[in-house]
Amino acid sequence: MRKPRDYDSELKALEDKARELKTRKVQQLGDLVIATGADALTPDELAGALVAIAETKEAGRREAWAKRGAAWFRSKSRRSARGDDGGNGGAPAQSGGAQPASGATGAA
Repeated sequence: MRKPRDYDSELKALEDKARELKTRKVQQLGDLVIATGADALTPDELAGALVAIAETKEAGRREAWAKRGAAWFRSKSRRSARGDDGGNGGAPAQSGGAQPASGATGAA
């Protein structure tokens, strides 16, 4: 006879995992904001820039931002590989997981 599945505990485990992933994403986005220097902007300025970027439908502009963001990540990873992280306390390594946002934050 098969053991019945405990759906409640499976659901709780999935919810915990989702919460952990969301927390990690927020942490990585915060690290990215700090690493790019965008933390010097006011919250209103940063939000406005991100809204403008998110609303942009021009493929050329988005592609240019993505290239700029990718180049920024490459330059950061090269400096980190040499042991010179620019005093960011390892933030570029953390923000590497947030690369899908690089196109959005490259122009911020």
